Amino acid sequence: MSHNPEADEVWRVMTTLVTDNCDSWRRATADQTGLPFSRIRILLRLARGSMTVKEVAQAVTIDAPAATVAVNDLEDRGLVMRQTIPTNRRCKVVSLTDRGWSMVAAIHGIDDPAPEALAALDSNELKALRVAIAKISAPAKTPRRER
Repeated sequence: MSHNPEADEVWRVMTTLVTDNCDSWRRATADQTGLPFSRIRILLRLARGSMTVKEVAQAVTIDAPAATVAVNDLEDRGLVMRQTIPTNRRCKVVSLTDRGWSMVAAIHGIDDPAPEALAALDSNELKALRVAIAKISAPAKTPRRER
């Protein structure tokens, strides 16, 4: 945690803004993909890179048994695959299949218009916000495709 009260307050405002404005996108995404949103979250995390089931659980804040059930479901749907790690045969890594990558692309294509308050900002304010967001999200910004 930051221990910076101003940063903490900005974070609270940001999370409130996103949380209050993403319900319609979440519903549309679940409707269009036929997947529960819990599975969509996992696919979006795996688009950043392969993970073990334990890492999936940590990334989407669920317990390991729930992550196993979710990964099994995604594997049954052909969206993810498990592969044994050669250096540790007891450990398996989960990654997206081609079908999983197509699903992620479809998810990214679902319309998610900005809330009115954001759309009302002028061009300079939007540019400044984009620069600030790029600074804080640079490491996780670009999904990578691993095989």
